[in-house]
Amino acid sequence: MRTDQFDFPLPQDRIALRPAVPRDAARMLVVGPDGLADRIVSELPDCLRPGDLMVFNDTRVLPAQLEGQRGDARIGATLHKREGLRSWHAFVRNAKRVRTGDRIDFGADVFAVAGAKADDGSILLTFEGDEPVELLLERAGRMPLPPYIAARRAADAQDRSDYQTMFATTDGAVAAPTAALHFTPELMESLAARGVDHARLTLHVGAGTFLPMKADDTDDHVMHAEWGRIDAATADRLNAVRAAGGRVIAVGTTSLRLIESATGANGVVRPFEGDTAIFITPGYVFRGIDGLLTNFHLPKSTLFMLVSALMGTERMQATYAHAVAEGYRFYSYGDASLLLPKASAVQGV
Repeated sequence: MRTDQFDFPLPQDRIALRPAVPRDAARMLVVGPDGLADRIVSELPDCLRPGDLMVFNDTRVLPAQLEGQRGDARIGATLHKREGLRSWHAFVRNAKRVRTGDRIDFGADVFAVAGAKADDGSILLTFEGDEPVELLLERAGRMPLPPYIAARRAADAQDRSDYQTMFATTDGAVAAPTAALHFTPELMESLAARGVDHARLTLHVGAGTFLPMKADDTDDHVMHAEWGRIDAATADRLNAVRAAGGRVIAVGTTSLRLIESATGANGVVRPFEGDTAIFITPGYVFRGIDGLLTNFHLPKSTLFMLVSALMGTERMQATYAHAVAEGYRFYSYGDASLLLPKASAVQGV
């Protein structure tokens, strides 16, 4: 498929620079078989059924953006994917000034040695010393805001909490699973009262999620890999929910991609631990999920292709046109969409 099939016009003023306050006050566009409904995230329990299960990604975002010096050259690094105890692949700004073996000073007594360049253009950085790399990043790093926000304002202290979900417990991401940013303890209580349960998995979101689609055809795109884990108990819960007639609703494309990576052709979710580079485009047959809560994505992005695969390309183009016309806020700090591809028993959904 041609990449330009997934393009759409988006005014710059639709890009959210801060999240809604409170988080569950964000708007939510419900997309069901019978049409669209403009709702609020706090109304989510009304849009789901008792017996449904929401699946959250518990990854925690590291302050993985670093500014440093190599000789007289200013070097910027955004960590991308852990490669070992002390090594990370990083996308490097001013990479032409960095050679294998160069020592980069990131300040706050944090140093790293540059290694080989990978096929995706990233450079392997190995951090010096004995302290856990996570502690080094807390000292020298800043939150890795997406490029479309960082181009308009600098990361600040507020982002340390704003760009972290309430489920964040497992260090390793360099981008937030942003659909879960909308959730509050109060919303979780309302969902529980409705009879909607939840489960957790881990997928460490990499900076590759923001890489632009350079190929003109989707067949020529190489998807970035990310590490994830679904334990046996969680896999059993997902299978039991569907066997009982409930629906598995992925919260965010990260949860969806990991569930689909772990699900066999028979629709059974298996325990999973390792890298996934699943690339979902129209024509893909979903096996492990029944719905998706997600934010609004970039034009021509792999994530817009994913939601188009779930709901249909023409349908999602019309949905996004509605969202733009109605003033929905886009991207990581923006509003949400609840995508339900099959008929629902909930009135108005």
